[in-house]
Amino acid sequence: MPQRLRVIGNYISPYVRKVLVCLELKGLDYEIDPIAPFVGDDEFSRISPLRRVPVLIDDGFVLNDSSVICQYLEDRHPTPAVYPRDIADRAQARWLEEYADTRLADGLIWRLFYQLAIKRHIFGEATDEAVVQHAREVAIPAALDYLESQLPDDGFVFGALSIADISIASFFRTAAFVRYAIDAARWPCSAALVAQVQALPVFQNLARFEDCMLRLPLAEQRAALVSTGAPLTTDTLGTSTPRHGAPRE
Repeated sequence: MPQRLRVIGNYISPYVRKVLVCLELKGLDYEIDPIAPFVGDDEFSRISPLRRVPVLIDDGFVLNDSSVICQYLEDRHPTPAVYPRDIADRAQARWLEEYADTRLADGLIWRLFYQLAIKRHIFGEATDEAVVQHAREVAIPAALDYLESQLPDDGFVFGALSIADISIASFFRTAAFVRYAIDAARWPCSAALVAQVQALPVFQNLARFEDCMLRLPLAEQRAALVSTGAPLTTDTLGTSTPRHGAPRE
């Protein structure tokens, strides 16, 4: 009998969130080991050689990289689709997913969230305020300027919800944890899209788990998630000692 799908990765991660949304939309049964990549043990290093999240394990088959995982889920479980059917739209959706994973991530996650949350609360290191300022004043506005030019005035990017909408909204959800919000007067299409996607039941359901663990130490997060009914694994690849790595995916 096939084993339950297993996801390794923290609910706060935008990359993990993207995969969880796809799983939820497709109605797939899964369990999650909600570790941050910074605390993965040696087994985590074995199955994720770049020490990144998420990792998907499907009946012993291990996959890394959120985009690879989402495409795999689409191929194995094509209904309901999260990629557009039209070839050109499908290619453009993948591009916007990649843009979110790289350009949006650079400003929102690696310059802003990492400095204000991970660096401070996980590693006990001082925030580099110059990096944060550059993110807010240069990197994120530049990324949003391009994004704004690619989005419709209203509705989802390709008419129906797709991986593009999911990816974009996932990054701004994590950025909101360090109090970043899109200026709707300057980037109205981006602000409207993110609000629409984040209001969907699938995002709201995951938000319950995110909110319950958000400001807790890593050691206390698992217990909080259990009390909220998260579908946790019985075992974990997490340790109690964080170490620097390269958690981007």
